[in-house]
Amino acid sequence: MALPIFPTSLVGSYAQPEWLIDRSKLAGRFPPRVRAKELWRIAPEFLAEAQDDATVLAIRAQQDAGLDIITDGEIRRESYSNHFATALHGVDIDNPGTALDRSGHPNPVPRIVGPIRRPHPVEVDDLRFLRARTDRTVKMTVPGPFTMSQQAQNDHYPDAESAAMGYAAAVNAEVKDLHAAGADIVQIDEPYMQARPDAARAYGLAALNAALDGVTGTTAVHICFGYAAIIHERPEGYSFLPELAGCSADQISIETAQSGLDLGVLSDLTAKTIILGVIDLSTPEVESVELVADRARRAFGRIPAEQLVLATDCGMKYLPRTSAEGKMRALAGAARLLRG
Repeated sequence: MALPIFPTSLVGSYAQPEWLIDRSKLAGRFPPRVRAKELWRIAPEFLAEAQDDATVLAIRAQQDAGLDIITDGEIRRESYSNHFATALHGVDIDNPGTALDRSGHPNPVPRIVGPIRRPHPVEVDDLRFLRARTDRTVKMTVPGPFTMSQQAQNDHYPDAESAAMGYAAAVNAEVKDLHAAGADIVQIDEPYMQARPDAARAYGLAALNAALDGVTGTTAVHICFGYAAIIHERPEGYSFLPELAGCSADQISIETAQSGLDLGVLSDLTAKTIILGVIDLSTPEVESVELVADRARRAFGRIPAEQLVLATDCGMKYLPRTSAEGKMRALAGAARLLRG
């Protein structure tokens, strides 16, 4: 589909229903890096069907709110990254290692014990499920190679850079398969580039470009300060952002609503489409259409209007569903206002 000016989208995740996942357990811990099957309320033999049903609700909620680009809401995932990372060969998830989270908190993580390899497509069936249920533009998200390398204990590769490149090959194959199966946009999530900028400069950008090598469909990269429900403080600016001008992704997703980010940083990214976070996820309060539109207007003069996508700051995973629905309506309403 041809998109209107100021198209609207989630960054990735939508609020999972309380009947599907124990949201209090989810909110009471850091995002899982290994499997966390205890979060699901549904018996294993019925879980896949329940996840399908909840995904249909997420798709309908986005469409009913008026969003232009639809995701599957990441409903089947315990976190944005572990769904993919734990499906790879070369990692031991039954005997996990430990790595520090971006907050400095130790977390159980996959332990790399051999060459990272993707044995089969991980998200293609999820993409096909989404594609069959909407005629709008669709986006799928994949965790980035640098971020996954930071969320693992490396007991195999000679250094962290080699591990990131191993993940890059797996992501590259997944992105190509998703485009071939009908994804209009594939987004690579790289929050740890902001959290660990020195390592990102040393080899993270090279790993990201390796993950995008030979990809012909539209791609995006998301970089953020972390879930607002988990990481409460926001710095005044990104520690790693201008460097993304050197990546081959078509779109860069940033958050600006909660942080009030100085949008002068966009002057370094004028060759990219900007997915502009204009919905604050630190509060369940639903913003007015006018406030969301004002946040978007801050980018005017920095980036051509044709290069702006309006979105949430980050994933909506931790929001109450009623808040998520209201915030999506405010997002779509702001886009309509600006188009006028």
